[in-house]
Amino acid sequence: MNEFEKNPAKKTNDVPHAIQGFVYSTVFFILIFVIGAAISLAS
Repeated sequence: MNEFEKNPAKKTNDVPHAIQGFVYSTVFFILIFVIGAAISLAS
């Protein structure tokens, strides 16, 4: 019996992981945008 079966209603990690994924994807998008803008301005 694994940990999920013992406590299927455990929600401790859902919200932090959702926030983390959202933050990482937003930061990644901003990073790509900034790189693209810098290349566009440089040339």
